[in-house]
Amino acid sequence: MFRDRKSTWLAVALFCAIALFCLVPLYLLGDLSRFQQGHAVKESQAALRDLKNPEQLEQLLKRYPSNGILKLVALAYKDATAIDTAALGLLRERDPDELSRRVNEGLSSRSDLEALGRDLKAAEDNAAGLELHYDALIKPVRDGIERDAAALEGGDNLATFMAAIDAQHAQMKALISRISAVRLDYFRAYEKCVALMARENDVTKGGTGQITFRLQVQADSYNEAAGATAAGAKRLIELETERTALTRSQLDKWKSWAAG
Repeated sequence: MFRDRKSTWLAVALFCAIALFCLVPLYLLGDLSRFQQGHAVKESQAALRDLKNPEQLEQLLKRYPSNGILKLVALAYKDATAIDTAALGLLRERDPDELSRRVNEGLSSRSDLEALGRDLKAAEDNAAGLELHYDALIKPVRDGIERDAAALEGGDNLATFMAAIDAQHAQMKALISRISAVRLDYFRAYEKCVALMARENDVTKGGTGQITFRLQVQADSYNEAAGATAAGAKRLIELETERTALTRSQLDKWKSWAAG
């Protein structure tokens, strides 16, 4: 009986020794992983503190090639640039300035005005579908960013990063939605101006460039539409400035994200 009890204690001791031998390295590895993550955060915070432009970010990546947080910040700014490029290309497909120049170059014939009216109608349709076209362009961009981020991070970190990416996309989409609405109003008012000129035989344009109608009611309708067009053009310039500022501000937002 004594021999059996001794064997049992030896087996228990051996099991504890094996368990200790296996668990201690795992604990140390986990602790090392946490240390490495903390070190990467501190390293990226110090590196990003004086970052002013994207060119400096590229230099930081060369200096700290193994820092995953810096890689994510670079990936996020790449995404910001990509969605801005997509938005700009989409907005240039139907440039309001190009259409307005055609009527400002001189009073055209009725056929020319009717052709301009058809182009304005097409521009209206384009403005109405701007958000859907933007979504189609952006989906592959987001998918690519998610794949690249998954290769760098996993688990909760990836989910947090992609949530910030989606917020970045939502900001640009909201701006595109506002541009779409303003463009739609602009093109409708502009189309009304062109239609009034195309319908009237007694429209004249003096040396000052002022358009004169035969009837006052026609002039009033034209002036109202022209005023709406001018207000829309001004608002579009403001929104374009806002789009440029939004992209430039993203780098600072991602610096704050890395510091958080």
